[in-house]
Amino acid sequence: MSTTICQVMGFLVSSLGVGGSIMATAMDTWSTQDLYDNPVTAVFQYQGLWRSCVRQSSGFTECRPYFTILGLPAMFQAVRALMIVGIVLGILGLLVCIFALKCIRIGSMEDTAKANMTLTSGIMFIVAGLCAITGVSVFANMLVTNFWMSTTNMYQGMQNVQNRYTFGSALFVGWVAGGLALVGGIMMCLACKGLIPEESRYKAVSYNASGRNISYRTGPYKVGSGYEADPKTRKVSGYEEAPRNEDGRRSYPSKYDYV
Repeated sequence: MSTTICQVMGFLVSSLGVGGSIMATAMDTWSTQDLYDNPVTAVFQYQGLWRSCVRQSSGFTECRPYFTILGLPAMFQAVRALMIVGIVLGILGLLVCIFALKCIRIGSMEDTAKANMTLTSGIMFIVAGLCAITGVSVFANMLVTNFWMSTTNMYQGMQNVQNRYTFGSALFVGWVAGGLALVGGIMMCLACKGLIPEESRYKAVSYNASGRNISYRTGPYKVGSGYEADPKTRKVSGYEEAPRNEDGRRSYPSKYDYV
């Protein structure tokens, strides 16, 4: 029962993580304009992975997608790739996990197959969570670097107005979603251990004789007909059988025959 609960909870937590990753990837608020010490407050800018938006004080919002791929920074494209890979692995893990649930019986599927599928889905969820966390962390590092560079240029008087961007809500959604997918994958891996059937192991038993000095030796055994004498136990008599006479009696040699 505990294995089923762990497996179902892992499936639900991983589903939330994958859904959060999809939501974070589609959101436009990965970076938002920092309004601190900004004299222009009539316009608010925010950016996502796929487009940048401008919202005016009147409530009108205009978004423009990125029409270029090669013109974007390499780290920005790496974040896109990590989020897409995490989403694809998460969706595949959900499909595999649905068929691996112990409470769902599909044909004559054995528990060993369900255990392997559970472990596979758990590994997929773990990798998907790591991809989401890594992608969001890389984007956050880019924001921190650009923020301090913009702050330095602003105080040095190189530019009159410098737009600085800070963390958006999509980053926090991505971090939470990646953590949920990671925890769900770990729970699925733990549930895999309970699904493996216990195999009975038979150990060899050695039997010893009850006597202290009794030992049994086995050697090659030759099967014979029963009529042949053993050459080792055959004894030579030293005399030959005496011949018989005409009347059937045996004739023994006399002492004169040896002279």
